[in-house]
Amino acid sequence: MTSQVDFEAAAQRAQQLSSKPSNMVLLQLYALYKQATEGDVTEARPTGFDFKALAKYDAWKSLTGTSQDEARQQYVALVTELGG
Repeated sequence: MTSQVDFEAAAQRAQQLSSKPSNMVLLQLYALYKQATEGDVTEARPTGFDFKALAKYDAWKSLTGTSQDEARQQYVALVTELGG
């Protein structure tokens, strides 16, 4: 079980990574953060040609059913793996 303090520290480290992760990893970080802080997505899927918003929504939506604690654990592990 990952504590809220560990999660918040990982979020700070993620902002200071020495090299920018790939877009896929950034989407994974975003989705795990949103799942950990808000739980399952409840908003409607964006429409139109905002491809960035669509990608972010789809990444978060793919974690539906993942507990907030599990998302925190995965987020901290990913940030640690990235060197943060």
